[in-house]
Amino acid sequence: MSDKYKGIYRGQTFRLQNWDYGSEGLYFITICTQNREHFFGEINDGKMNLSEIGKIVESEWFKTPSIRPDMNLELVEFVVMPNHFHAIIYIGANEYNNSTDENCRDAMHCVPTISPSDTISPSDTISPSDTISPSDTISPSDIITPSNTIASFETIPIQTKKSKNQFGPQSKNLASIVRGFKSAITTWCRKNNYPDFKWQSLFHDHIIRNQQAFEKIQQYIINNPKNWKDD
Repeated sequence: MSDKYKGIYRGQTFRLQNWDYGSEGLYFITICTQNREHFFGEINDGKMNLSEIGKIVESEWFKTPSIRPDMNLELVEFVVMPNHFHAIIYIGANEYNNSTDENCRDAMHCVPTISPSDTISPSDTISPSDTISPSDTISPSDIITPSNTIASFETIPIQTKKSKNQFGPQSKNLASIVRGFKSAITTWCRKNNYPDFKWQSLFHDHIIRNQQAFEKIQQYIINNPKNWKDD
């Protein structure tokens, strides 16, 4: 399965600066509940037992590709945890990212490379801009499996073209997918007597840049329940 995505990995990028988050590629996202409240269920003996809200989170995520068929989305891996949600999502080539037409998004191009330097560790925290750079850190409460490092690579120059909607309304991109997903859960909770449910306002994303990173992140997600330590 992992071989399917060879050739589409992306180099290091920085949100809202030089990367179009509607570009074809694999994206790792983490979305947390506000104050890390356990709304989605509990883990017993290494297995996640979903609450009613947790089941809605799962079902709404499964709907994502069918809700946005024009974006050519694929759900690669995901897990619902007691107070957060991890997923790898693939944005495929589509009419919004596969053209240099004036009315469409210009895709960005880069070449990945590997170096033994840049890992996510328990001492790291998510920066306010939700990007991963050599100076970013993730605190123990933000990384749920402290023993895991995500990937290692060095930054290289990238040739870019400015996105048509780089500073305009965010649509047909990763942010719009997450926004719609979060909104669907919140709406359901309001209609079903869960008035206290809230998401953390931001979300964490990581552009998967090579096969090694893909495999490590995929295993990180799969093993998250059995490696869970209550935060």
